[in-house]
Amino acid sequence: MKQVLTFVASLALSAAPALASEWKIDPAHSGAQFRVKHMGITNVDGVLGPITGTIHLDDKDVTKSSVDASIDVTQISTQTAKRDEHLKSPDFFDVAKFPTATFKSTKVEKAGKGKLKVSGDLTMHGITKPVTLAVEGPSAQVKDPWGGTRVALSATTKLNRKEWDLNWNKVLTGGELLVSDDVLVTLPIEATLEDPNKKEASTK
Repeated sequence: MKQVLTFVASLALSAAPALASEWKIDPAHSGAQFRVKHMGITNVDGVLGPITGTIHLDDKDVTKSSVDASIDVTQISTQTAKRDEHLKSPDFFDVAKFPTATFKSTKVEKAGKGKLKVSGDLTMHGITKPVTLAVEGPSAQVKDPWGGTRVALSATTKLNRKEWDLNWNKVLTGGELLVSDDVLVTLPIEATLEDPNKKEASTK
């Protein structure tokens, strides 16, 4: 009887889903979006560029989860060529010297049902500062048509660009700033986990 129970227990453990897993950020379905106020009257939206990296998710203890991501700032776009070139110049991101921005988490906490608070270090324009992301997710896992598994998360934060020495501006006659110092950042993220069975099949 003891041997039977041991055998059943081993089967149950082998069938149980992994409690911790590594997910690869899918740059084709993820982004680093930003919004600034123009002349104090309207919003200008843009994207920093493709985002890549890994997310370590621990289902048993979310505080053991982590994020390590990189953003290609050289592809910043606001759908206006002249403005995009200005943003890439030394007046702003100086992408020739600082082509990437990185985020490395230092702490992950629960922040309510389906929500997380992720603290970490954002390195941008050669300067590293702590930031906090308000995260919704991760979503339920879904299978994609190619045999992989996917989850989604959405993160938001508000930054003061001057903390990263992105200081260029003009003061208008009424005292308004041409470009707001505060920047709203939104990060819709989709991440993939390769199915081991798919990997084995591809080698045959």
